[in-house]
Amino acid sequence: MKKFFALLFCGFFLFAGNVLAQEADADKVKLGDDMPSITLKSESYGDVTPESLKGKVVLVSLFATWCGPCQLELAEVQKSLWPAYKDNPDFKLLVVGREHTEAELKKYNERKKFSFPLYADPGRKVYSLFADQTIPRAYLFGKDGKLVYSSVGYSKDEFRKLMDAIENALK
Repeated sequence: MKKFFALLFCGFFLFAGNVLAQEADADKVKLGDDMPSITLKSESYGDVTPESLKGKVVLVSLFATWCGPCQLELAEVQKSLWPAYKDNPDFKLLVVGREHTEAELKKYNERKKFSFPLYADPGRKVYSLFADQTIPRAYLFGKDGKLVYSSVGYSKDEFRKLMDAIENALK
């Protein structure tokens, strides 16, 4: 009987821990929600204000330079997403380095040679508007400023879904 209660006790704590981990990993912005008010400063790429994003399809991609899945996602952004949409005046890509300074991102990009802008978020001010943990994260907002697609982590299948969502949002 003692073993039964010990197993029951352990099972409860495993279940409770899993639920708490999922809640901590949850998006703060849900489908249909308005885009949080984002301001980004960059000497290299210019400043981003909420006013500059109005009426555009906006992809917010949150990453860190040390994150393996982030590197895979950013390589795919460079290879397929950025070439397809960089000249579209109705599209804005915001790739935001969580806990990185602009100087760190410049040094990182000297190695990576990405042609899209990288914006610094050294104090997690932008990141914290979307989530508390886990990267990479992608949030796509339609021209009306509402969230139409989001993803956590990286997979080729998920990236194809993101590309389809961008295409649909731009129609």
